[in-house]
Amino acid sequence: MPHLTIDYSARLGAAFDRTALVRELHPLVVEESGSTGVCKTLLRPVETYVGDGAGEGEAFVHVEVGLKPGRSEALKGHLAESVVALVGKHLRADGAVVSAEVRELAGSYRLDPPARADAYRAGALRVCRPTAG
Repeated sequence: MPHLTIDYSARLGAAFDRTALVRELHPLVVEESGSTGVCKTLLRPVETYVGDGAGEGEAFVHVEVGLKPGRSEALKGHLAESVVALVGKHLRADGAVVSAEVRELAGSYRLDPPARADAYRAGALRVCRPTAG
């Protein structure tokens, strides 16, 4: 059930292989977090500035991983480090800033339909693949 949000500098284009990242990121998050659910990822290209804005157009990627409560800070820290390293593997932009945060979903979190993960594992749910580019 992990929820992932990846905000990245829109100007990165082909320098950021999002398809390959997501393909490796999902199993990494599930394995390292101990989750039994299916990852859901939202990719958002955004306008970015780093520092005082003098370096307009600098590349930036931030990954947020939302998990149900119960993981230790050490586990969340290790997962964030693994995510940062994996993003670096799929990012070909010198000087890019990469960050990751692993946080707990609020107690109000709900998933509809609740059986979606079971349907996925049973092969009854089609998996959407991110488009290249």
